[in-house]
Amino acid sequence: MNTEPSQQPQRRTPRFPFSAEAEVIRPDTQVVDKTRVNELSLYGCYLDTRAPLPRGTQVQVKIFAGGQFFEAAATVIYAQPTLGMGVAFREVKPAFLAVLQKWLRQALDKQNAAPPSIDDFGSEE
Repeated sequence: MNTEPSQQPQRRTPRFPFSAEAEVIRPDTQVVDKTRVNELSLYGCYLDTRAPLPRGTQVQVKIFAGGQFFEAAATVIYAQPTLGMGVAFREVKPAFLAVLQKWLRQALDKQNAAPPSIDDFGSEE
């Protein structure tokens, strides 16, 4: 039986495709790295970055979409060199949880939407 942790931990909830601007702030240096969210879940997200931080790094994540923003303390749980990193949210305040839940509902609705039909592109008369 393999007791080694996998490279990417099992997720508690699904991640949804989600594209938004984001900032990653390292509390020790206050350096702000601008990046993009690629996937989003209730417990974390995947951030596109060419310079991912090492696993275990504590950060503050801010995500901006639809005129709202989300902020949470997070921990880098895995990094893919030159591609990005997965972070797990540690502390989410209730107001930000409401924003996150709204975005996840929108992402789920978008994922479950029926694909456009040829009939949706009406002909000119």
